[in-house]
Amino acid sequence: MTSEHAEIPQTQQRNADNTPVAGKPVPGIDTEALTKAVNDGFDATLSSLKDLVAIPGIAWASFDPAELDRSAEAVATLVRETGMDDVRILRVPKTDGTPGGPAVVARRPARDGKPTILLYAHHDVQPPGDGALWKSEPFVAEERGDRLYGRGAADDKAGIMAHLAAYAAASKVLGEDFGLGVTFFFEGEEEAGSPTFRRFLEEHRELLRSDIIVVADSSNWKVGVPALTTSLRGLVDGTFEVRVLDHAVHSGMFGGPVLDAPTLLSRLIATLHDEHGNVAVAGLVGRDEVEVDVEESDYRADASVLDGVQLAGSGTIASRLWTKPALSIIGIDAPSVDVASNTLIPAARAKFSMRLAPGQDPEAAMTALREHVESHAPFGAKVTFTPGEQGNAFATDTSSAAAQVALWALAESWGVKPVEMGIGGSIPFIADLTEAYPEVQILVTGVEDPDSRAHSANESLHIGDFRHAVLAEALMLARLNVQGLQG
Repeated sequence: MTSEHAEIPQTQQRNADNTPVAGKPVPGIDTEALTKAVNDGFDATLSSLKDLVAIPGIAWASFDPAELDRSAEAVATLVRETGMDDVRILRVPKTDGTPGGPAVVARRPARDGKPTILLYAHHDVQPPGDGALWKSEPFVAEERGDRLYGRGAADDKAGIMAHLAAYAAASKVLGEDFGLGVTFFFEGEEEAGSPTFRRFLEEHRELLRSDIIVVADSSNWKVGVPALTTSLRGLVDGTFEVRVLDHAVHSGMFGGPVLDAPTLLSRLIATLHDEHGNVAVAGLVGRDEVEVDVEESDYRADASVLDGVQLAGSGTIASRLWTKPALSIIGIDAPSVDVASNTLIPAARAKFSMRLAPGQDPEAAMTALREHVESHAPFGAKVTFTPGEQGNAFATDTSSAAAQVALWALAESWGVKPVEMGIGGSIPFIADLTEAYPEVQILVTGVEDPDSRAHSANESLHIGDFRHAVLAEALMLARLNVQGLQG
């Protein structure tokens, strides 16, 4: 069948500056056949992705859990259609006894001494948010131009379909010669913070054991230029409350000698950054050295920074994004303007989210932030610090055999040299994977680009890059099948 979307051409590899990518053919890898297999199946792949987008599987307590179960069943059906027989929907209970999110796990054992690769993505999605901000219905996948819009179209149902389509293409081309072990692990609660991930690993350690793990939940450098994510920042979050009164009092009768809690909370928040916008919490790890930088104009466009707004912090933009801490206030509890009464507010609370540079111990970072807010309590206000979640940063060695295969596959598929880049975001469960399987080689890839707007309204996927991501993974599977982790 001829696809209505542009197919991946058979062209010489080129760098971004149009010079040839260095490299030579790998014996035993039929790139042309794999490309054809991906192209032939791409319309069906995109159709299946649209069907998944239509299922609002959200792992938050305030949403219908039946939709999350329906999402898992739909994914399990797609896995079975690839020819895998051992397909299970598994879950473990949370610490409070309530059920965790449904994960889809399928396994094809390795043959002939070949390695096993685990392909991870997640089928749960973020809530849609304010529907008025969407240009199309969030749970109706819509093609506009070269992009597919919808909640989960990029994060991370496209990751699931990239894994499945790559496996299908490799299976079709390699046939009986396909001896690589393959495990699918499609989580069902990642957007809720993966609350049962560690317990799930402990209960199913042998089922998930592998030599290589590919986490398809990151981004590429930009449209047309692939990337391998080499570092992720860690994370700590929590709240701090400022209290100045036992109860609210009349702002006219008592205002003046004492400042209200929202004002003092604002003064405390202002101490978190210096005059240049750098995080001012003592004792945090950070460094300036990065392999590549981000153009300021690109960052401004991708982050939708308004004209005239100055960027915060010092050093390169890439270091501010990848290798230095970032501290944000993501919520404030205080009366809203529409219901405000003329009183001095006794207490106000803020929720913080702090991203940590690679090499930073999360517990030490949480302690440093606690000490900072407690020591900077304005006007002697009572400050209560409540820690929340925390997760380790991630950094990978791109000289590893698996990383070299991945970089080769990305270059072969896109036809340009891939970027080895950091990401400012966090995937805390990767630390659990490295602790459970210390010898495993972990690769972080993705189908997103800087304009995918994951978690935001009008989330989207670049359809051409999605096709390239499928082919890159199919090439990686084929090369690992031929050469294993020996070169």
